[in-house]
Amino acid sequence: MENSLFLTQTYDYALDDSYIATHPAHPKDSAKLLVYHRKSGTITHTTFAHLLEFLPPDAALLLNDTKVIKARLYGHKKSGGAIELLLNSPQNDNRFLVYIKGRVKVGTQLLFDEDLTAQVEALHKDGTRSVTFWQGDTQLDFVALEAILARIGHLPLPPYIKRADTLQDTQDYQTLFAQNIGAVAAPTASLHFTPELLEATLARHAHAFVTLHVGAGTFKPVEHEDIRHHTMHSEVFALSDEAKKLIDSPVPIIAVGTTVTRTVEYYVRTQEHMGQANLFLHPHNPPQRVNHLITNFHLPKSTLLMLVASFVGVEKTLALYEEAKRQNYRFFSYGDAMLIL
Repeated sequence: MENSLFLTQTYDYALDDSYIATHPAHPKDSAKLLVYHRKSGTITHTTFAHLLEFLPPDAALLLNDTKVIKARLYGHKKSGGAIELLLNSPQNDNRFLVYIKGRVKVGTQLLFDEDLTAQVEALHKDGTRSVTFWQGDTQLDFVALEAILARIGHLPLPPYIKRADTLQDTQDYQTLFAQNIGAVAAPTASLHFTPELLEATLARHAHAFVTLHVGAGTFKPVEHEDIRHHTMHSEVFALSDEAKKLIDSPVPIIAVGTTVTRTVEYYVRTQEHMGQANLFLHPHNPPQRVNHLITNFHLPKSTLLMLVASFVGVEKTLALYEEAKRQNYRFFSYGDAMLIL
């Protein structure tokens, strides 16, 4: 089993499309919650509305306050031909890393509404492209671009949600405390909070916010046979002073989501409080600081599933997922949740 922990295939499981949630539960805290108690090995099935009954009273919560932008654009090449562009992250010199559906080459110009133009500046081996954005003769920085995206862009629902985004998604696919603009995917463990549950939770527990701008790489499966050869994607992060104090203290930490876990653990290993985080957590690189995890159910062979396995082991992770399937849990971004104690 030791060597198999490095095999990507070990982290595979079968999932029928019927388990994939295309809309969230309403109300949001009516989502199912699987509570796994590591010390006793027991499982409790409940709903997210009962979260406070299970959280250790002395533990502090860390949450991700990133805000999802309307990062998907539909347009056409100047030479003709429809394209779809997904903004991933800013680079230096007002360049942006993007994914483009449609064949392009360096110099290709892409046209969108409101006189917005993207020019392809570089092609990368991982399938991403570097582009610059223009409105007329003016090159756009991130602030100017985001203002245009807010009007003409679309929420970047994950690829397995095979439908167009709607006005309702602008509320559903955003946390109640989203503040810092920059993510192209939501920190989905936090989507289950209602205003009332969030208020009660933060009133009872010490808490703080981190920012990790989730990138599109979060959905990519590990493609190498050996996970040690996987190059982890980087994401912009920043820690608040309050978060640093909690992490540096002896108080037990509850990470609300895998994004928070990666941010905390990157800080613990590097002492960097802002920059680019690219930490890959798996059973041979387990958490050093996060004690408990709230998370959704993740894609097979994904780095997120491997992160969950870093808490409980791959065999137990897959057993918990099979139990969730038996209990008709809903999977992925709009799906149900798990609490690891």
